[in-house]
Amino acid sequence: MTEKLKIAFIKARWHSDIVDQALVGFQARMKACGTAHELTAFDVPGAFEMPLLAKKLGASGTYDAVVCAALVVDGGIYRHDFVAAAVVDGLMRAQMDTGVPVFSVSLTPHHFQPSDEHVGFFRAHFVKKGEEAADAVLMVAATGA
Repeated sequence: MTEKLKIAFIKARWHSDIVDQALVGFQARMKACGTAHELTAFDVPGAFEMPLLAKKLGASGTYDAVVCAALVVDGGIYRHDFVAAAVVDGLMRAQMDTGVPVFSVSLTPHHFQPSDEHVGFFRAHFVKKGEEAADAVLMVAATGA
């Protein structure tokens, strides 16, 4: 892989103090791997808005990969499952429609409370998931697909 990878990173703003940690982990892993890349971050209101932007960015011909990060929490109503399913389906369709790989760092915990313990756990977990997303981007890029 000799070319510079162009990566779009979409972040949902709900629970941004947690979600932004995925970008921190992603950037750290990419730097540690020494892969030439150009990353552009985009903010959207919530997870539900990620698939449309992912599709538009993929169709633009500008990016080699699109990474999307969100935290969809169970608020005790069916909306949690509805949103999570719609987002995952939309991200899959975005990559299938555009041919540009779309990676998800979208977590849907069933037991999240905005306590120090949960926030700390999920902040650290999003760093790890961001690192894993970078690994996945590099693995797919190495296939030449």
